Amino acid sequence: MTHTPNELLEMFPDKEDKIHALKQENGLFARLHDEYHEINREIHRGETDVEPMSDEHLEELRKKRLALLDQIAELLA
Repeated sequence: MTHTPNELLEMFPDKEDKIHALKQENGLFARLHDEYHEINREIHRGETDVEPMSDEHLEELRKKRLALLDQIAELLA
């Protein structure tokens, strides 16, 4: 499979240690991380037509991903 864009470690390269620590120590962060990863993969599959989906569904997933990213960024700050 091709490289999946928008991975958290790519988006926050200077926060790699903090991401790993929070995944271990903070249940909320771990849940948000896992949900973000799952939705991001689903978006990638839709964008590459591995798993075709409607534009509306893809847009809904992108909005969810953005909301999760906002929460994750807040916890990393």
